[in-house]
Amino acid sequence: MALLFFHGAGGYDDDLPLASGIAAALGTELIYPALPTDDWGYEDWAAPIRRRVDAVAPDDLVVAHSFGASVLLRVLAERPRTHPARAVLLAMPEWSEAGWDVADYAFRGPEPATTLSLHHCRDDDVVPFEHIARNAALLPSATRHEHAVGGHQFDGLAAVIAVDVAPA
Repeated sequence: MALLFFHGAGGYDDDLPLASGIAAALGTELIYPALPTDDWGYEDWAAPIRRRVDAVAPDDLVVAHSFGASVLLRVLAERPRTHPARAVLLAMPEWSEAGWDVADYAFRGPEPATTLSLHHCRDDDVVPFEHIARNAALLPSATRHEHAVGGHQFDGLAAVIAVDVAPA
């Protein structure tokens, strides 16, 4: 079992403590690919995420943060996949007209077969907390986890998130 963690836009260094903390709490190997820093097109991010997701083992765990979570969601919805069975999406922006209004990144469904969990902190100063409600409306099967504090980087919450990530 390994933890595959996709960082947010420009967040490779910023997200590493969270990814490492979740992996340590789970006692598992961290797979932490560097995603593009210069190219922000959907396919620029989707192609490497798609390759990694297609290679996950049945018992691997998948977590994505912020922009990485937005792209992972769309990749998971592209076609039926048997793996990953579940994915955890952290501080995911909502890109429709009601959210950040960027059509290229907006999720339009269908809801993926992958079981999803959404996490967001009320004090997130990057992605407004209201985005979790918008995402939950688009993903009615997803489990929703709201945290009072932790900011955009989920400071101090790696062990809490690991509980949700851990296999049942």
